[in-house]
Amino acid sequence: MYLKRLVLLVLLIGLILCAGFAYMVYNALLSSNTTFEESQVTVFIPTGSTIDDVAEILEPYIDNSDSFYQVARRKHYDQNIKPGKYVLMKGMNNNDLINTIRSQNTPVSVSFNNQETLANLAGRISQQIEADSISLLEAFQEDTFLKNNGFTNETALAMYLPNSYEFYWNTTAESFRDRMNEEYSRFWTEAREKKARALGMSKTDVVSLAAIVQKETAKVDERPRVAGVYLNRIKLGMKLQADPTVIFAIKHSSGNYDTIIKRVLYRDLKLDSPYNTYKYTGVPPGPIAMPDISSIDAVLNSENHDYLYFVVNVERFGYHMFASTLAQHNRNKTQYIRWLNQQNINR
Repeated sequence: MYLKRLVLLVLLIGLILCAGFAYMVYNALLSSNTTFEESQVTVFIPTGSTIDDVAEILEPYIDNSDSFYQVARRKHYDQNIKPGKYVLMKGMNNNDLINTIRSQNTPVSVSFNNQETLANLAGRISQQIEADSISLLEAFQEDTFLKNNGFTNETALAMYLPNSYEFYWNTTAESFRDRMNEEYSRFWTEAREKKARALGMSKTDVVSLAAIVQKETAKVDERPRVAGVYLNRIKLGMKLQADPTVIFAIKHSSGNYDTIIKRVLYRDLKLDSPYNTYKYTGVPPGPIAMPDISSIDAVLNSENHDYLYFVVNVERFGYHMFASTLAQHNRNKTQYIRWLNQQNINR
């Protein structure tokens, strides 16, 4: 009788222990361990993070760090931490949390517009992915990469087409650069290359001219006409005489690209810079900014006309007045100069 009671007692204790263990496992593995009120939150886990780093990142969003540690080690997450951007949902348990930050790296949308320099581009991209601006700039300017892909330090900016692209947040500087090169190659279809050859221009020459067109007019519908003016000048061997190139030359010479110049002065036209198209014939040695695709296509599909000059239309701001003769251009230009003086725009 005593032995039977002892066996029952042992079984009862075992059941209690099993129930306690099952409850602990449930709490650690399957019960909710989030504290945020929002439906979801986003966390970023940097490259090289340890389990302690991850726990610190998650601390504001989870209720029990100890149980998270336990499950993380049981699932060997601490030995295989993946960097990236992760979306945590309200009510997730530790098992859900580990599965999410282990395998559900969420892409980010990376966008950039008409940056004037590679340094500016690096700064813009570093705000959107893990790579810092220094590593990005070094990747952009890497000699071997540029040489192998037909670029120089002057033309490298032509490779980056302003747009929105999907990347993983933990994309390296080199991977970002290589992807942009792929996008550039994809953009330059055989049809576009054929049009560039018909103009007697290289791809980077087209982009360099498109950058000038971009700076000259914000009106997409006017860009083919502006491009036609510059292509007419190139055919006749005339200098482009584009004010945006002078402004860029001033910035390039000083190294200060944040300078705001609203008016080009006659003395500026004498600046000895390969980017000064008042002094040197042809397109500059590289783009003065990143042109939109619409500006590149405007050069490749320019309007056929006999205009050689244009100036701001003060009666229709954003657009320009075009002229085929210098006499007509000077009459148009007089109106613009008068307006500048009335507005006291001296620089």
